[in-house]
Amino acid sequence: MATTPRLRWLIPALLLLGWLVIGGVTGPYAGKLSSVATNDNSAFLPASAESTEVNDMLAGFTDSDTVPAIVIAERPSGLTPADTEFLTTATAPLAGTEGFGAQFSPPIPSQDGQAAQMFIPISADGEPADYVAELRDALASPPDGLTVLVTGPAGQIADLGEAFAGIDGLLLLVAGVVVMLILFVVYRSPILPFVVIISAIFALGLASGLVYVLASTDVLELNGQSQGILFILVFGAATDYALLLVSRFREELTRSDDKYASIRAAWRATIEPISASAGTVILGVLCLLFSDLNSNRSLGPVAAIGIAASFIASMTFLPAALALLGRTAFWPLRPKHTDSSEPDSTHRFWAAIADRVAARPRAIWIGTLVVLLIGAAFAPTFKADGVAQTDYFLGSVDSVEGAEIQAEHFDAGSGAPTWVISEQPQGQAVLEAVRGVDGVASADLVREGGNPVVVDGKVAIEATLADNADSLAAQDTVVAIRDEVHPIDGANALVGGTTAIDLDTRTTAINDRNLIIPIVLVVVLAVLMLLLRSVAAPVMLLATTVISFAATLGVGALLFNGLFDFAGADPVVPLFAFVFLVALGIDYNIFLMTRVREEALTHGTRDGMLRGLTATGGVITSAGVVLAATFAALAVIPLLFLAQIAFLVAFGVLVDTLIVRTLLVPALTLDVGKRIWWPSALSR
Repeated sequence: MATTPRLRWLIPALLLLGWLVIGGVTGPYAGKLSSVATNDNSAFLPASAESTEVNDMLAGFTDSDTVPAIVIAERPSGLTPADTEFLTTATAPLAGTEGFGAQFSPPIPSQDGQAAQMFIPISADGEPADYVAELRDALASPPDGLTVLVTGPAGQIADLGEAFAGIDGLLLLVAGVVVMLILFVVYRSPILPFVVIISAIFALGLASGLVYVLASTDVLELNGQSQGILFILVFGAATDYALLLVSRFREELTRSDDKYASIRAAWRATIEPISASAGTVILGVLCLLFSDLNSNRSLGPVAAIGIAASFIASMTFLPAALALLGRTAFWPLRPKHTDSSEPDSTHRFWAAIADRVAARPRAIWIGTLVVLLIGAAFAPTFKADGVAQTDYFLGSVDSVEGAEIQAEHFDAGSGAPTWVISEQPQGQAVLEAVRGVDGVASADLVREGGNPVVVDGKVAIEATLADNADSLAAQDTVVAIRDEVHPIDGANALVGGTTAIDLDTRTTAINDRNLIIPIVLVVVLAVLMLLLRSVAAPVMLLATTVISFAATLGVGALLFNGLFDFAGADPVVPLFAFVFLVALGIDYNIFLMTRVREEALTHGTRDGMLRGLTATGGVITSAGVVLAATFAALAVIPLLFLAQIAFLVAFGVLVDTLIVRTLLVPALTLDVGKRIWWPSALSR
């Protein structure tokens, strides 16, 4: 018995010491993840697509270890000999050096004499973006009046890498500052925000260390997209879990003078909803493992690791820190022991909201439902059939500007050919079919010494498309090529190349979306049924969350198609938005309804709902604002799909927090009454 008081502070102290060790070991890996991230096409290739098969077969026909960079030069008044000389002399020293092929094409002039292009093979191994930067540096001082840009697949890889470069620094800084400011407003304390942020930082370090090890050993593939979402998820989830625990700790401190008993009671009261929340999100994101797209499939375990790390830090480090700090954590507004089980004065606002909902529940749920359905009516207008790679970037980048100049003066598909692999006896017939397709500028068999190259009884056709290889028009041409060559008897023709990869990635993403969304719904519904021991309540909660998502998508369509005038959206945008909004949005309903169920066991369903809404209103709203703000921080990365995901998730979380959880769910529960718990004993 004499050792008990010592253990009460010793165990939390040891936990803090353990986290200091974990943070010291894993923390640096958050800044190293970019070194094991891959942002070229291989990070996004569909596993079983036709273009992937062609990509594997090309090694025998061409140097598949290189990716082309296209140097495009333009002088509207006409190129001069000095311009051509500059292109040759500036690039010659790079030929054959590390990262560059030995053979560079000479400057190829356009028919109008205003432009020239060069094809520079860049090694696909190592860091292609670094080699492109070296090439751009070599061309940085052209003659006056000459525009020189590096574009092509290698140029796009470099520009994607540059866009993602802000993840390690700018994204973390913005997310951290935003969360800190919100926490200062919520807690009105200089101490608690730092405790919560430190908990999130430890969670990020743990997640980053695990992901780094798995990515560096090729257990999973990491890309900039997954890396950015990992950072945001960890910060948002860790802060949300902290808000719930801290709120319950504050409530318990008003009932007890003993800070250790209070944190123990708070931990026991919140472990179930936080576990259910974390489990729901983990299972939801792991549904992405059903994807055939590498980028989607890899995000699943990366995000799951982030949520698990957030849960572990929030339920171990944070309780330990709060146990040692006690009421000091809330300084200067320390909670006082009131010997009352009633909600304290900080809940008066939410008590008033609860009373208003209770006064007219049917009118409120019908009114809010109508508002959401009006937004949802525009969801079908959301354009998510894909965009050209040149539309991926927000703002101007060299690869996009260069592609536009190239399209003005050359066959836009130059340098990024479409490949067709065929059985050798049918090679000529396949070649003629390819040449006859509208949108194909030129096509020929791969030859050596004038004879077709034959590898394992197959020949390869290299086709140059008239449209930019990254455009949707070029993808339509690939579809037409496939329609022509697939029916040729005995040819077993397959079509690949850069444009085909983009096409297969887009169509695979659409298939993934149609497959994964129903799986996520089933998984989330099962978790809710287990948690609430009910069928009716989970069905209602899931239905309200889906309606909220549809309304969010509708508002997004209005803004993206109108105000922002975006070219469209990648098919992964609604998929990611759905996974995160359903998995994360249902969290707030979990936080609310677990408390309602707890209160209903003693006070009945009606009073239980009113007491639950009053007790959790402030913390859930704060959690929603934090999560919305952290996802909104994704918009600092200048890429279209991240900006769209940032808006959809941030807006959707606010809808779930401020409308669905505050008005719709409480009003429906009050109107339905105890039948909401059917078939559990609470419904009788």
